[in-house]
Amino acid sequence: MIRRAASICRGPIRGLALCLALAVSAQAETEAARAARQAAEQLEAATLQLEEAGSARDRVKALSETIRAYEAGLAAMRDGLRGVARRESQLLAQLSAREDEVAELLGIIQTIETSSAPVLMLHPSGPLGAARSAMMLAEVTPGLNARAEALRGDLEEVQTLRLLQQAAADKLRLGLSGIQSARTDLSTAIADRTDLPKRFTEDPMRTAVLISSTETLTGFASGLAEIAEGEVIESQADVSDLRGTLPLPVEGLVLRSYGARDAAGIARPGILVAARPRALVTSPTAATIRYRGPLLDLGNVMILEPQPDTLFILSGLAEVYGAAGEVIPEGTPVGLMGGQNPQVSAILSPIGEGGGTDRTETLYIEVRMDNSPVDPETWFDAGKGG
Repeated sequence: MIRRAASICRGPIRGLALCLALAVSAQAETEAARAARQAAEQLEAATLQLEEAGSARDRVKALSETIRAYEAGLAAMRDGLRGVARRESQLLAQLSAREDEVAELLGIIQTIETSSAPVLMLHPSGPLGAARSAMMLAEVTPGLNARAEALRGDLEEVQTLRLLQQAAADKLRLGLSGIQSARTDLSTAIADRTDLPKRFTEDPMRTAVLISSTETLTGFASGLAEIAEGEVIESQADVSDLRGTLPLPVEGLVLRSYGARDAAGIARPGILVAARPRALVTSPTAATIRYRGPLLDLGNVMILEPQPDTLFILSGLAEVYGAAGEVIPEGTPVGLMGGQNPQVSAILSPIGEGGGTDRTETLYIEVRMDNSPVDPETWFDAGKGG
């Protein structure tokens, strides 16, 4: 299985995830392998969708799927190759612990191989002793051969694992380059998009006045209607039936729950989600963009209105997409997390694996209904990322 993985990784692959589907030394199908295959299929489908996209809106959707597939593929590759690294470390530790045994085995084999047949047949006790020695040697030889074969297999596995890591590292570099290109293309496609319905047009002057005159999120949210130029078209949207089932806007892990205190002892009426650097943030449902941009001490903020008197407030993004007043479909990208793409060496490193330490960015999510905060986990299925 490992030899097959190394061979596949060296060959041409459409979609980076096919080689990592086998980038584990276990004989049975693993979760990482299944995730890798799924990511490969997702990436190929997104590539075809992108090729067929005609409008900027279609390109935005296709590029969003491409980025999600890259993110899933890179995550699966990370898990698979860290499994490879663990297996290699185990084998090297076993070989190191067996140095004396290996030296003894090699000495015995070398002695047998270099002794001539007449010498091997001589015995101080004569023919009977020689016969007994031959019988003993006949019993011992299969065991020696088995030990030698096991040793050879371990050494070959270490060598194959290293070849697999080298080949997959090249695929990782291609994947990181591919996802960066897709993010750049996505930003361009969103800027070119002109076919989204709009409920209002933002007045920059009124927005600036509102920001300067408010000191709390509650105050800003209550004044959102003032930033429109003219009337705001009334919305009839109702997503109440989706409460508790919406995916998180970003693939991540909940670090801090609603009302929990942070390191400074401050309790915030929202949840904090740990995400990977440059992860894509999407709208969990169809919504109106009520505001996007820097706000108070929250950094870049995206305020979405999925239905009247309900706001999803997302803060901590490095980039925000779209324009205030636009009505966006479910799954539309609204921004990117901050941070830098990790280096290949960091992705392959087993240090901190399983503890979420590669999720270095945080997205703060607050939900307000009738301008009062409610627990976001009553809306979002926090057990899985979006």
